[in-house]
Amino acid sequence: GVDAEAAESLVKDLETVDIRKGDVLFNEGEPGDSLYIILSGKIKLGRRAADGRQNLVAVLGQSDMVGELSLFDPGPRTATATAVTDVRLARLRKQALRPWLTNRPEISEQLLRVLARRLRRTNDQLADLIFTDVPGRVAKNLLQMAGKFGTRDGGVLRVTHDLTQEELAQLVGASRETVNKALADFASRGWLRLDGKSVIILDPERLARRARV
Repeated sequence: GVDAEAAESLVKDLETVDIRKGDVLFNEGEPGDSLYIILSGKIKLGRRAADGRQNLVAVLGQSDMVGELSLFDPGPRTATATAVTDVRLARLRKQALRPWLTNRPEISEQLLRVLARRLRRTNDQLADLIFTDVPGRVAKNLLQMAGKFGTRDGGVLRVTHDLTQEELAQLVGASRETVNKALADFASRGWLRLDGKSVIILDPERLARRARV
């Protein structure tokens, strides 16, 4: 990892940015010159298809990086980043990071690991769309969000995702009706309970078996 001295010096170059729920941090197609670290709140990444349809790519939370691709690729932003909740971020501009990438190879290694995880996630999503049915993808996405946003609530796991039904369907890569049918089936089996923009997971083991993870 990065040693304490390097981390402390890097923090000096960070700017705090606050955005409100619904605000756009950056748009797909815009030039990018900064990465952001989420300090609190949730950000959704979306892409627009040629016919105008929106597709939700990921939901990111505390400690996740956003926009790091712009540090290595001079091309435009590949997705639109929108605040799902009120969000506080730390911003690091490309020109501030460049000396660190040159003089501190361990920082470059950490950023490359982040990019590798994103690539692996994309590959997993493509494989799921081909090989996993919709209920399996719903279960897998719920468990992934539980790992990021889950909190213990009276002995059960509450996952506050803050997404609409349509956004949840986009994340899964299926129609809203099909995703709702899968959620209703899981609820009828006693695996989970729906509570607004939260899911209360009652039987994570059964969900994991359904997701084949």
